[in-house]
Amino acid sequence: MQFKELFDDDRAVSPVIGVILMVAITVILAAVIGTFVLGLGDQIQSTTPQASFGFDSADSATNVTITHESGNSIPASNINISATSNFDATGDTSATDSFTSYSWADFPSASTDVSAGSSVTVTSTTGGFGGETIRVIYSSPDSDSSSTLGKFEVPE
Repeated sequence: MQFKELFDDDRAVSPVIGVILMVAITVILAAVIGTFVLGLGDQIQSTTPQASFGFDSADSATNVTITHESGNSIPASNINISATSNFDATGDTSATDSFTSYSWADFPSASTDVSAGSSVTVTSTTGGFGGETIRVIYSSPDSDSSSTLGKFEVPE
């Protein structure tokens, strides 16, 4: 046998490359199927909506109006408004059943979907929001995760 023939003989190259490609495709396919079977694919698709909220506290911080300025439309039941002190969703400054968090859907002026232009007004039941923080929080309906979509430090 001559060494020159050994280096020029490439009859076995095609079958070896074919087997390597088939194994690689099988491994990739198994990984993709395994990801969705184990439920990891659902977590990848569950993302926080992108939305921008504006805050206005013109009247000595007793009332703060929160407006969805732009971004995705979000179901009102998935958005919570929270503050560091008690407030009321109905505009009653003397409400005795005020809380530090309400769903956007609890406000009388709220629609079922929060889209650009939607707004609600929170009313302090403790004399004003001066120096406090108000947050707009998205709660995912598919999991226990939540994300802050907007945050406002009310001036004193």
